[in-house]
Amino acid sequence: MKSNWIKYVFVIFIIIILVFAIYIIRRDETEKQQEEAYTASNQDSRVKEIKLGIANFDTINPILSNNKNVQNITKLIYEPLVNLTSDYKAEPCLATEWAKESDNSYLIKLRENVRWSDGQSFTAQDVKFTIDRLKDTNTIYSANVQDVTGIDIVDDYTVRINLSKEVPFFEYNLTFPILSSSYYQGEDFATTSKNSSPVGTGEFKITDVQSSYITLSKNTSWWNKEKDSILETITVNLYSSVGELYNSFKIGNLDFIATDNNNVQDYIGTIGYGLKEMKGREHTFLALNTSNYFLGKQEVRRAISYCIDKENITSSIFNSKYFTSSFSLDYGNWLYQDQDASSGYNVDQAKQVLLDNGWTYRNSYWQKTENSRTQRISLNLLVRASDSSKVAVAENIKGQLENQGIRINVVKASDEQYNNAINERDYDIALCSMTLSPSPDLDIFFGTSNLANYSNEEVTNIMNEVKNTTDENALKERYARLAEIYKTDVPYISLYNNKYIAAYSSSLVGDINPNWFNLFYGIEGWYK
Repeated sequence: MKSNWIKYVFVIFIIIILVFAIYIIRRDETEKQQEEAYTASNQDSRVKEIKLGIANFDTINPILSNNKNVQNITKLIYEPLVNLTSDYKAEPCLATEWAKESDNSYLIKLRENVRWSDGQSFTAQDVKFTIDRLKDTNTIYSANVQDVTGIDIVDDYTVRINLSKEVPFFEYNLTFPILSSSYYQGEDFATTSKNSSPVGTGEFKITDVQSSYITLSKNTSWWNKEKDSILETITVNLYSSVGELYNSFKIGNLDFIATDNNNVQDYIGTIGYGLKEMKGREHTFLALNTSNYFLGKQEVRRAISYCIDKENITSSIFNSKYFTSSFSLDYGNWLYQDQDASSGYNVDQAKQVLLDNGWTYRNSYWQKTENSRTQRISLNLLVRASDSSKVAVAENIKGQLENQGIRINVVKASDEQYNNAINERDYDIALCSMTLSPSPDLDIFFGTSNLANYSNEEVTNIMNEVKNTTDENALKERYARLAEIYKTDVPYISLYNNKYIAAYSSSLVGDINPNWFNLFYGIEGWYK
């Protein structure tokens, strides 16, 4: 009897457990359905349209436009052969593969099954057409093809690009937008009305063009199925001035703007807006001519580097409108991250490195006796007289160095005199600026005709090794060594890079991570 009772209780227990389990399962399913319904409802309620703006609009054709804002927005419509990742590494786009055939030619394999927004197929003919047009124009992308001598169409999806000389990392030159040859067939490229609404292969396509705005819509036929854009519409408002654009943003008519005006907060305010700063490619540096008696000595170059307070320059002269720099690749290149190739500001170290190498500090100047001759360190600093901000930088550097016993004479040269001196390497120290290429190639700094007349056997070997190296780890290793040598030998002193600021509405949601190559990384995930 007792045994039957125990069995009965056990059965009841099992039934209770089963009922409870069924309850839990059904509850979880209900909650999941409710969550999915809530998520779907929220997704449906998202505003899938954003508004951008362009001041001083000229043309939406990226090859003919010289407006930087146009160039930024056209990256949404057109695509290059080779794209750059957010850390500036080359990645396939309309080109799937590229290979160096010889010192003077590259073989490019193109992506198949890509269509223009008018339905026509993308082929090798489009690549040839675009490069030919770039050779005929003088716009922002013309420099990308300046060494191209011809294009051979191997087949519909293969081209050979012939060069006048060896161009290391040439794939980084292939970042210009590709245009449709069929769309422009029989038209005068420079004057045709088709330039107001050209076709592209990109994430968005032009669907409406008016005098005051251009409408871009999601390209549902885009080949890149890995990126499914939340955004459906982008309205690009056109303004006659930058001030008008700023004001439109301020009153909420635009969701995103980018500018190199570091006083942007004075125009747009800060309440309700987010700001992100980006390091640009305009790089300012000192070239130390190592053929000079003093600058040929490593300890003097190092001492000069230790004596220059870059933060003082950017804050006192430019109100912090620039980023200080330590190396020509520190603007964000994938080969150079989390390293410091700067000697750093350290006047005590400057004194020590000179003392260790036989220099003495006397009568407020550093001097040394060699071959029965005593000489004080005295150098000319070349600067372009027409650039008032650069003159201010030169005078600031003069003051810093002379406070530490290094005599400096600022030479304010006319544009012609400055250019001649640079070309002939006729200077002691030159204050230089240049727009850095996205390419890792550093030939201008370390090649045979570099601005510092600098020669180092190991550096020469590295430069020869890297130009034909495709292994990423090997490249990183060699460039890390190059940065070490740069820090020790100091043929140049990097000063600062320009700064861009992106301002965006607080209602804009998503991974907003702009940089100088593409302001709209991740735009497919933006919404309001």
